[in-house]
Amino acid sequence: MFSRPNILFLCVHNAGRSQMAAGFAREIGGDKIKVWSGGSEPASQINKIAIQAMNEIGIDISGQIPAKWADSDIAQADVVITMGCGDTCPFVAGKRYEDWQLNDPAGQAIDAVRIIRDDIRIRVAALIDSLI
Repeated sequence: MFSRPNILFLCVHNAGRSQMAAGFAREIGGDKIKVWSGGSEPASQINKIAIQAMNEIGIDISGQIPAKWADSDIAQADVVITMGCGDTCPFVAGKRYEDWQLNDPAGQAIDAVRIIRDDIRIRVAALIDSLI
């Protein structure tokens, strides 16, 4: 479909769901895709339980920093995946959009975050399969 698809994952705080999704996309897609993430109201740090859940399966997202998305990010994206940011998520005509209904890992125990993580992994794998 795209020569090297650009995938943008968006959520509110860019500290849990979007960071886990980006981690999976980098792991699964490797250099065949370009991945980044952002939030409408970025947190000061990545959710520690999300880091723990990803570390359990060998993916380290601890070095990532929550960031606010920029219009330039959206302009470069081929695919925009939104996760719970509702009306604050940007929309640009001509982009492929998917809105993933996922629980927010903020304030959740590790068992709940593992379920969210595993759901994200399935969705990211299917997304990448559809692109490359």
